[in-house]
Amino acid sequence: MSYNGEASRQILPSATSSADPTTANDDHSRPDLEPAPLAPFRMLLVSFLAALIGLVAGVVAFALYKLIGLFTNLFFFHRWSADFSSAQHNHLGWLVIVIPVIGGLMVGVMAKYGTSKIKGHGIPEAMEAVLFNRSRIAPRVAILKPISAAIAIGTGGPFGAEGPIIQTGGAIGSLVGQAFHTTAVERKVLLACGAAAGMSATFNTPIAGVILAIELLLFEFKSRSFIPLVIASTLATAVHMQLLGVGPMFQVAAMDFAIPRGLPFYLGLGLICGLAAVGFSKLLYWVEDQFDKLPVSDLWWPAIGALGLGIIGFFVPRVLGVGYDTIGDILNGQLAWKLLVIVMLAKTAALAVSLGSGTSGGLLAPCFMWSAAMGGIFAMLANYFLPNAHLSPGAFALVAMGAVFAAASRATFTFIIFAFEITRDYNSVLPLMLVSVIADGIAMLLMPHSSIMTEKLARRGLRVHQDYETDVLSQTRVADTMEKDLPTVPTGTKVISLADRIAQHDPAVARHEALLILDDAGRLSGIITRGDLLRALDRDSLGTMTVQEAGSTQLIVTHPDELVSEAAAKMLRHHIGRLPVVDRSDPRKALGYLGRSGVMAARLRRFHDEHVREPGWFARNNSVRSEK
Repeated sequence: MSYNGEASRQILPSATSSADPTTANDDHSRPDLEPAPLAPFRMLLVSFLAALIGLVAGVVAFALYKLIGLFTNLFFFHRWSADFSSAQHNHLGWLVIVIPVIGGLMVGVMAKYGTSKIKGHGIPEAMEAVLFNRSRIAPRVAILKPISAAIAIGTGGPFGAEGPIIQTGGAIGSLVGQAFHTTAVERKVLLACGAAAGMSATFNTPIAGVILAIELLLFEFKSRSFIPLVIASTLATAVHMQLLGVGPMFQVAAMDFAIPRGLPFYLGLGLICGLAAVGFSKLLYWVEDQFDKLPVSDLWWPAIGALGLGIIGFFVPRVLGVGYDTIGDILNGQLAWKLLVIVMLAKTAALAVSLGSGTSGGLLAPCFMWSAAMGGIFAMLANYFLPNAHLSPGAFALVAMGAVFAAASRATFTFIIFAFEITRDYNSVLPLMLVSVIADGIAMLLMPHSSIMTEKLARRGLRVHQDYETDVLSQTRVADTMEKDLPTVPTGTKVISLADRIAQHDPAVARHEALLILDDAGRLSGIITRGDLLRALDRDSLGTMTVQEAGSTQLIVTHPDELVSEAAAKMLRHHIGRLPVVDRSDPRKALGYLGRSGVMAARLRRFHDEHVREPGWFARNNSVRSEK
């Protein structure tokens, strides 16, 4: 039994807590905050479930790939085949304008009467489930998202399959977590495992899949999440290799990345990629705003967007569908600069008008296409004005392809690795790193509080903090923040006497919410809080009760060498707001007192380290010389 008090319960209020201090902690309606006694077993269970999720996500990714192929063949080539075909090779003439509209109508109906969660490219919805819905995703999302995406892409939508499969994989992981007796954190890990597995199975990029889950869903790097993530991603990739082959996503010829002579050009490319990432993000959400202003039901929006897509696709067939073949052509330098310009502008417009209408589809592959075209154009222009530059359009296309989406999504590390994994060319790493971080810096400067992934959530009032760092409470010892000037009271002190001292603002007792009770030998025997004192005054009509009788003797304590995070966990688990600090070898030897202010002192120290500038060597030297 732990000690109680009105002030103690403020740290974790419960709507059903008892007013009786002797029974408050026995209220079984309170959440179970005890540490998991079988942590290794739980890790084993989550890892086993992650393996299952990885296998299922790999199969679902393959099924979605085939379903897209089936719809593409049905709508554009009028044949029953699940082989992946490019919609740009159709011979439908003006009918190509109508087909995307049919798909848009189907998606609009599914979003209206099924679930609105199928709208968009999937990753923001997965982020919302993790951060604001305790990692719970409805079963209908796992069913309707891949079907709606397959319809949208199969009818010419300029999207990729990665966003839908990431959301679908996340939904599968969430459903598995909901089916078993799991914590919210374990469910979050399983959701992230499904998302990572979906990405890995779609692009054959296991490392990028893991890092994507860490950067965009988990915002942590811990063994409890990293181990299951790797297991899920590895098995999903193995399924991809078995069903779709072991090669990289795009077969590209050897590229000359011009390191180090090309570094000045990469600096310029980084600036352009950052501006392009910000520009496209703003364009996409501007288009969404225009659809919001339409005087028609949102059921019709995807069809209206699809009409714009059909018109663009009629003149530039390469914008229809996923466009993996066109990306491969750009990376291999097989398109002339005029065609690159057309592809870049047309794909950007088609993507913005389609996705902005609220249809279902992934953002990654289409962004890859127009940004790769932009990188190729940059290299060609440099070669035209500086003939001795000898830059490879394919190399600059690859680097821009990774950097633009890295900056737009603020998942820079993910897409540095991703662009490398889809080509397997190690020489790409250095320019990818340089251009991506420059582009990310530009995006952070111009869009400091949101990204293409979080802007949708921010518009709903859901602010997402994407940076993550080690908790300062896990780096600070109790000894560094505890009060060493102990607030104490002798065991024989009368409750009424103590109340008078507090009422008279005695500095020794008035500023503390609780006091340690010491016996005649100066050893810890209990603690009394303000709440205990008030309740004792109600019962002590004769004024004879002592603080020893009014306080608590079954103490929850901490030790000087414990981390503040461990002490704070004790406070949370036992619904209390302060802990006596005692010697490990002598639990009745009081060394200090840790209250909520002591916990916050660790935060204050981090704030000081981040914002308070200290004089450097030069300033100190100048000061010494001026004194002389």
